Amino acid sequence: MSRITLSDLNTASAADFVAALANVVEYSPWIAEQVAGQRPFAGINDLYAALKAAIQSAEPDVQLALIRAHPDLADKTQRAAGLTVESNEEQNSAGLDRLSDAEYAAFERVNNAYRDKFGIPYIVCVRRHSKDSILRDFETRLRNIAKTETRRAIEEIGRISALRLDQLVIADDRLKVHGRLSTHVLDNHSGKPAPGIAVELVELASLGESRVIARAVTNDDGRTDQPLIGGRPLPIGRYELKFSVGKYYAERNVSMSDPPFLDEIPLRFAISEPEGHYHVPLLVTPWSYSTYRGS
Repeated sequence: MSRITLSDLNTASAADFVAALANVVEYSPWIAEQVAGQRPFAGINDLYAALKAAIQSAEPDVQLALIRAHPDLADKTQRAAGLTVESNEEQNSAGLDRLSDAEYAAFERVNNAYRDKFGIPYIVCVRRHSKDSILRDFETRLRNIAKTETRRAIEEIGRISALRLDQLVIADDRLKVHGRLSTHVLDNHSGKPAPGIAVELVELASLGESRVIARAVTNDDGRTDQPLIGGRPLPIGRYELKFSVGKYYAERNVSMSDPPFLDEIPLRFAISEPEGHYHVPLLVTPWSYSTYRGS
């Protein structure tokens, strides 16, 4: 996706403005057409507010058409027929392109149940979720009434469009759509940060395979050079951080049992705030460890 500056959007012809923003909302260039006349926008937050207002103020039948323009999640037939580039990337980011048979069956069941009850596709901002989280959200929302789900679908379309806009437009201000997951390791045996410890972040799955999200090695400050997740939302879900501490202590000639009492340490935790900051440190000795949610 080629990016464009807000200043260029502000000075572009109406046709070019609409073409640039055409897929910020799925198959709905009419939204960009409505806000083109409101330029210039002082920042990306002002542009997003205008797009969101256009969606929320649309007539009910127009909103319903907008909702129905969105694809089902993890639908093999729709994927084979072709999704928009944006939808394809978003579904892939949650691992919906590589589901187990059990996961496909679960998604097919809830997709059908949702359409049967509400007559619209289930819409969720998948970049804020893991596979397990989406399935839980499906089950929760199936208990709602149609009016609630129409309102929720519009809210989720707003979240999707915010993330697409964030990826597309370069501006001095930023939309608050990103979270951050970080860690550090403190060697309580020496009282110093622990460099050189291999760290692996795994997204846990109930029905399919868990998947590795990130790998890193701690630096001289005991931290990773980059956040384990950054520059995007933190998908709601369950995770495991694995720290290879046995090798770290062996390289420092620390007296340990054979095999070592602590070799690879797993920390399991959950993320519920996609735009939040989660700092999950490890405080470790050859015989003990602890953690907490830091800031």
